[in-house]
Amino acid sequence: MRGHFISPNHMNELYTYTVPVFVKHLGGLRNILEKSKAHLAQTNGDEKALLADQLYPDMFPLTKQVQIACDNAKGCTARLSGTENPKMEDTEQTLDELIARIDKTLAFVKSVPEAAFAGAADRKVSLPYFEGTYFTGFDYAREYAIPNFFFHTVTAYDLIRKNGVPIGKADYMNGLSLKPLA
Repeated sequence: MRGHFISPNHMNELYTYTVPVFVKHLGGLRNILEKSKAHLAQTNGDEKALLADQLYPDMFPLTKQVQIACDNAKGCTARLSGTENPKMEDTEQTLDELIARIDKTLAFVKSVPEAAFAGAADRKVSLPYFEGTYFTGFDYAREYAIPNFFFHTVTAYDLIRKNGVPIGKADYMNGLSLKPLA
């Protein structure tokens, strides 16, 4: 495995640093979308305007940010585990539909057992937009999948915050696994 460290507490570090991270942060994104729904209901806000908003004209709107975050989580999980990547059509037009997409993504990601990640670090991962090349699973997770996932979840958070939904960093972080000192 090219010198990758496997902790005695985990079969595979790539599982540990992908699936639980995706579950936690998609859960946070889901909660932020729920808060957006509540805020729009309280303020008579425009859901279509929120979903179509962009940080800059050459950037994707909120709807696409959520779709891509989900695609990264399920795609990475599928590629590293050698399982089939579930196809999802990009047809969501409401917050409820985006929440349902997150729920479907979470169901898939949670369904893949850690044992399926055996050999994931050295698995060849090819992406259609990097034609004729591949990543090792380790490099794919470290250099592409995880950073891309966070890029889109942060951008979704930023768009929602920009539109006046009262959320903060704690909403984005979705809890911390703090333990008492003594």
